[in-house]
Amino acid sequence: MIDLLEKLESVKRRFEEVSVLIGNPNVVSDMKRYISLNKEYKELQPIIEKHRHYKNVIDGIAFSKEILNTEKDEEMREMAKTELNGLEEQRKLMEEEIKFMLVPKDPEDTKNAVMEIRAGTGGDEASIFAGDLFRMYCRYCENKGFKIELVDSSQGTVGGFKEVIFNVVGQNAYGTLKFESGVHRVQRVPQTETMGRVHTSAATVIVLPEADEFDVVVKESDIRKDIFCSSGPGGQSVNTTKSAIRLTHIPTGIIVQCQDEKSQLKNYSKALSVLRSRIYEIELQRRMDEDSKKRKTMVASGDRSAKIRTYNYPQSRVTDHRIGFSTHNLPVFMSGEIQQMIDSLQVAENTERLKEGAGV
Repeated sequence: MIDLLEKLESVKRRFEEVSVLIGNPNVVSDMKRYISLNKEYKELQPIIEKHRHYKNVIDGIAFSKEILNTEKDEEMREMAKTELNGLEEQRKLMEEEIKFMLVPKDPEDTKNAVMEIRAGTGGDEASIFAGDLFRMYCRYCENKGFKIELVDSSQGTVGGFKEVIFNVVGQNAYGTLKFESGVHRVQRVPQTETMGRVHTSAATVIVLPEADEFDVVVKESDIRKDIFCSSGPGGQSVNTTKSAIRLTHIPTGIIVQCQDEKSQLKNYSKALSVLRSRIYEIELQRRMDEDSKKRKTMVASGDRSAKIRTYNYPQSRVTDHRIGFSTHNLPVFMSGEIQQMIDSLQVAENTERLKEGAGV
């Protein structure tokens, strides 16, 4: 308990330090540092609030114990005993919450996310499944108050998508969705199957933190820009003006295109955002590879080729293989009700990081 209070006091000192710094004119003039400190201030606020409540509980426990030790009146002693039991229970719950709050946060968590869903093995059925996943995430994001911005898509021949790229805009969008990265596998009878046999298909989901100009500098001289007409299903021109943009980053060979907007400028802005995030991902992957030498949790391995989840339609079951968590109401899950799964993944990751921090 003393150790936890010491940690909270340390956080409080840092919070007070950051509060002073963000009002410093020298810091305000350094936009990158100012944004970073503002972000830290917002992240520390909930811990400071919890510290205040926790300290009140500790003070209440001390006061109740003092009454039990000094008070002779039996009725007062009984009231103090009841109060003490309730506060002790509250203390235990708060300590668990605080321990998780003190687990070092991924600095990328608060960012917007760039998501890519690509059809994998399974032909047309894989494209249909990619479309199902896209709708699932759209409904989930809508319920969370996140905004979806379509960047680019390539439709499947019988529906769904061969590939769809979109931005998710909202507080903690990346931190919420990052554990969705990996191979999602579906087991069901395809629409094209006449014999009623269950087939297995797959789609790959990639979730990146959206990088801004402070995270990665992309020189205009390093980008080749191609402008072309947007096209719809079947390759028909749906735009008489050249508004679609394709950007090629010459040093890395990364290619990004956007044709969702009618405005060439908006398409360029979206494409540049995705390009920046893809370049930033290279640096993040390097950091993760270095990190994995020290630690590698079952949740955040960063391996895109890992089969993370199976959607079994005959049994109406969704299973996440990293944590062994299953839900048995697949239609509801596919309608965007995936918060329980996300919560379970976040708890599993934080539990492992907590153990690691304690040297367990």
